Amino acid sequence: MSNIKLIIEERAANIGKFMVGRLLPFRQKRMVGPFIYIDHMGPVKLNERENFDVLPHPHIGLSTLTFLFEGSIMHRDALGNEVEIKPGAVNWMTAGKGIVHSERTPEYLGDSPLFMHGLQIWVALPKHLEQMEPAFSHIEEAEIPSWSEGDLQFKLVAGEAFGKKSPVPVFSKLFMLEIKSKSKQVVNIGNDLFGEAGMYILEGAIESEGNVYQPKQLLVAKDSTLCEFTIQENTTIYIFGGEPFPEERFIDWNFVSSDKELIKEAKEKWKTQSFIKIKGDETEFIPYPTFNRK
Repeated sequence: MSNIKLIIEERAANIGKFMVGRLLPFRQKRMVGPFIYIDHMGPVKLNERENFDVLPHPHIGLSTLTFLFEGSIMHRDALGNEVEIKPGAVNWMTAGKGIVHSERTPEYLGDSPLFMHGLQIWVALPKHLEQMEPAFSHIEEAEIPSWSEGDLQFKLVAGEAFGKKSPVPVFSKLFMLEIKSKSKQVVNIGNDLFGEAGMYILEGAIESEGNVYQPKQLLVAKDSTLCEFTIQENTTIYIFGGEPFPEERFIDWNFVSSDKELIKEAKEKWKTQSFIKIKGDETEFIPYPTFNRK
């Protein structure tokens, strides 16, 4: 990325039983376009006595995007959806005015060792949609636009870019791209991007202006239209961003909003367990934390 404004290193964060690498939010850069939260989960091997077990918890004011590289997660939510997330598929849940969901190891894998690796992402909603009805979509890997240009392989995980459109039903102008390279070469994609842009290096390396950047780094561009870099062989990167919102967004635990009062109301609603619960999963839940560390 020929105009790097900020380098964000992964920071260890505890999400319960697991540690993840947190990329956003960052004190110097709270959002990139509408993307407000990104965790790199794993890679981690779970033995037969361990499970990925995130108990029911609430969200407001955002859409969650789960994208796995390895492993499997069973998504359940208060709308009645029960879907297994597998590598390459996109799980897109829009919280709107409020939803509860859980993420667990599928029961049929409960006695087997399991690798878990992927990205957990939150995309903030436009102000006028923050109180929309909750919704859910699951897009299989085969439905995601994929194409090649020489030794470069592209995948449009969400949004619009390169004259293509992902079937993920987003609510603002954004993009999330996967780029893989088998060989070292110059990549110039600035004309196909817009708004703000960030690049996450999953594996391999990229070079820009004489510097080499490695995995576990998020590079934020000064100007997405000047996005040019050299990608090394056997490298995988994710580029995401889009048009930023004019209003500030606030985060309190799992709640996102441009209005602090809505967050306060959601917090009290969760403390009194007034959210609609997941059918068949009404007894367990993650309590509102005593100390909010996000």
